[in-house]
Amino acid sequence: MTVRVRAIDHVQLLMPAGAEAEAAARAFYADVLGLVEAPKPRELAGRGGLWFRSADAAIHLGVDPAFQPARRSHPALVVDSSDSARATLQAAGRRVIEDDTGLPVRRFYVEDPFGNRLELVDAADAGFTDPARRG
Repeated sequence: MTVRVRAIDHVQLLMPAGAEAEAAARAFYADVLGLVEAPKPRELAGRGGLWFRSADAAIHLGVDPAFQPARRSHPALVVDSSDSARATLQAAGRRVIEDDTGLPVRRFYVEDPFGNRLELVDAADAGFTDPARRG
């Protein structure tokens, strides 16, 4: 018997502590990516950090006093249009890192304000979870 994984509920990334870091997180995750800040449960609020969500994705930012950015491991976020997302991120001053693998998926990478890597995948390509894309 095996565990049946149905979906990912949320992804947690780390961030440094402090009001300046929280402001940078809100400016990026809410203002640029368009995620909505979700209140943390009272039981967890004292730990710091922020939660963001859309209709289909959630990112929790946890505070780590010994913060080191995740430069390789990353969540992959599906976006309506990779071209539009790329233009929005570049207009916000974010450096876009193009995918150079040659895979037939429109995707690119960007770093959050703390250096955490994010992958953005075009919805038209259905990402890597579409059974038709599995090898």
